[in-house]
Amino acid sequence: MQRIQNEKILLFLSVLCVSDVQGQVSYSIPEEMAKGSVVVGNIAQDLGLDIKRLHTGKARLYSGDSAEYVELNKNRGVLLIKDRIDREAICRQTTPCALHCQIILENPMEFYSITIEITDINDNPPTFEKNEVSFKISESAVIGAKFVLDRAIDLDVGKNGLQKYDLKPTDNFVLKRDTQGDGTEKVEMILQKPLDREKEDLVSLVLTAFDGGDPQMSGTIRIFITVLDANDNAPVFSQSAYRATVLENAPEGTVITSVTASDADRGLNGRIKYSITNSLDQAHALFHINEDNGEIKLLGNIDYENTRNYHINIRASDDGGLTDSCKVLVEVVDMNDNKPIINIMSKSNMISEHSKPKTVVAMMNVQDPDSNENGKVKCVINDDTPLTIMPTSNNFYSLVTDSELDRERSSEYNITVTCSDEGVPSLSSSVTLTLQISDVNDNPPVFERSSYEAYIVENNTPGLSIFTVRARDADWNQNARVSYILEDSSVNGVPVSSYVSVSADSGVIHAVRSFDYEQIKDFQFHVKAQDGGSPPLSSNVTVKILIQDQNDNPPQVLYPVQSGGSVVAEMVPRSADVGYLVTKVVAVDVDSGQNAWLSYKLQKATDRALFEVGLQNGEIRTIRQVTDKDAVKQRLTVIVEDNGQPSRSATVIVNVAVADSFPEVLSEFTDFPHDKEYNDNLTFYLVLALAVVSFLFITCLVVIISVKIYRWRQSRILYHSNLPVIPYYPPRYSDTLGTGTLQHVYNYEVCRTTDSRKSDCKFGRAGSENVLIMDPSSTGTMQRIQNEKSILDEPDSPLEVSMQCLH
Repeated sequence: MQRIQNEKILLFLSVLCVSDVQGQVSYSIPEEMAKGSVVVGNIAQDLGLDIKRLHTGKARLYSGDSAEYVELNKNRGVLLIKDRIDREAICRQTTPCALHCQIILENPMEFYSITIEITDINDNPPTFEKNEVSFKISESAVIGAKFVLDRAIDLDVGKNGLQKYDLKPTDNFVLKRDTQGDGTEKVEMILQKPLDREKEDLVSLVLTAFDGGDPQMSGTIRIFITVLDANDNAPVFSQSAYRATVLENAPEGTVITSVTASDADRGLNGRIKYSITNSLDQAHALFHINEDNGEIKLLGNIDYENTRNYHINIRASDDGGLTDSCKVLVEVVDMNDNKPIINIMSKSNMISEHSKPKTVVAMMNVQDPDSNENGKVKCVINDDTPLTIMPTSNNFYSLVTDSELDRERSSEYNITVTCSDEGVPSLSSSVTLTLQISDVNDNPPVFERSSYEAYIVENNTPGLSIFTVRARDADWNQNARVSYILEDSSVNGVPVSSYVSVSADSGVIHAVRSFDYEQIKDFQFHVKAQDGGSPPLSSNVTVKILIQDQNDNPPQVLYPVQSGGSVVAEMVPRSADVGYLVTKVVAVDVDSGQNAWLSYKLQKATDRALFEVGLQNGEIRTIRQVTDKDAVKQRLTVIVEDNGQPSRSATVIVNVAVADSFPEVLSEFTDFPHDKEYNDNLTFYLVLALAVVSFLFITCLVVIISVKIYRWRQSRILYHSNLPVIPYYPPRYSDTLGTGTLQHVYNYEVCRTTDSRKSDCKFGRAGSENVLIMDPSSTGTMQRIQNEKSILDEPDSPLEVSMQCLH
């Protein structure tokens, strides 16, 4: 028997593959095949897929309730039998019987539908519900009297199902099969020869049911007939078939319908009892009939999704053993009692923010076991997501992107898929998916400010932290890791990297050197912020460093010039009035701001009651009338202070000669001693001069040329002056913030006669101050005047001295 069955399996193992452009393939296999080794079909070949694609695409079989019967072998690309398939357990009497499953692939996401038809084999014999049945038949039963027999049940279908009956012996009865309007079959035993109770009061028959399988299988039931005395009228139903409806989930005890039969006999022979005979749908377990009045009630729960209609066979019997039968067709009315079932077939937990629209995020199958409107499903998702749900085929949906994604706007979405049927009231179910957006380096670093300005005080310590630039990147992780780079540039021809450095991680800018405000007041450079993406993105910002001044330079006295070998004397006539301008101390400070604000004070003086110094302008003026008692030689010590904290100062000595005539001045100033400090340091200066003589030799030519050019330019200014003028301009004079400027031209005239002893000086008064440079000895003084005359007599000299002889 087993060998025949195996041969039959091999015979049926002819696989029909039919694939279409919709990605569907169908196979046909017999039931009861051995598990694990039997190939259902070559999926890779039939779908045109490579074995490698099955591995890279993480191919898997989504089969729902069919998962226990078939499995996918990715190494061979075939479907295998996973467990024994019993067609009768899966489909009962439904034909054709098929399993439905799907092949799911990822990267890119694909799916294919597979239909596996299960063909029947003859593995079930016909069976009767009972082993025996009894009839009580009156001997007066007429020829042709019908007696309904229990039908045999064969779970197989087609030719393997029930094919014929055989009744033996056939002395009194013959078998009749009658197909009813609903396609079911009624088996009746027809009396063809009258019974004779006196000959045989108990008749035994055997009813055998055969199927059409190979080998053929059969089942039997024994029929015992008790011959009764005459009962010549059988019950008759009012109609051969009754129809009724019942709502699914109707409560137990609900009355479905009532059947009625009548018997013309009287007494016990006319009393009718109703019963339910066997049926394929086991209606006897769900329905109960009142044997006296024919009322049919519900015994248990019925479910439309399991069985949509029931065929109930009703028998009416009188006490004489005569029977009649009818059929009750019960239609189950569907109620919307099932929510849609959402099955996630495949999903992506993360996609790139640069994914194109229509990218598939998830695929799902939605089923509603209800029928008609109750089973129609519509799925929607929440509105605050850049996705949409699209039906792909019957009961299948794809969740796809419908717009551009931006991780910086939203890095994660909670997608709620809600599926509702169209029943009243509507039922729905939902499932929530979490989708994370992976980052792409699409945002450059952005500085907190469009440009930066920072201040640093001069004379700083190298390596000092000046300030910090910061840039933020809206991306994530490595794409948002910002590094700071100092752009190559130069400041006054020097690479900017020799001035400042930038910390790559923190953006802290450090000073590489100590700055000097007097050399550089500000400079700017560019800092680049670059992220760690691939390729990296960057942005630049301009940084300006402003050097703040410190009071690190003392005032420098430009005038009067302090000479180590001669005396500079300012002459004041004895006729000078109060407020007479003796001279002006000119000083500058190379610092800036309040560090360069200068003030002048008289520190020491030969006669403090005679002179005063302007606090702001450094002008030395008389504060009283000059008298004859005032000494000719006046020595003033002026201190110049800046306004820094702490302040710095310089001291200058001003020699003033109070006299009306030049000889008087000579006689008084002859006694001025040489400066002790000068004499003490003479040896030092000589040694120093020898050390730098080579340097002076090189620079002397440049100095001479500069002096010549300078004098020529001044001659153009004084060209039209009527008075001979000898102007004095301090070397390296500069104007600083309106302080320390030399605002007056100092003019004086020297008059000589042929007798030098009678020579005299005439001082100009037109707002000028007179300066006389004299040696301590009269001889030196006169020699200096002779030298000056020789200079004045030069035709190219811009300086002229007008000599007037006084007799």
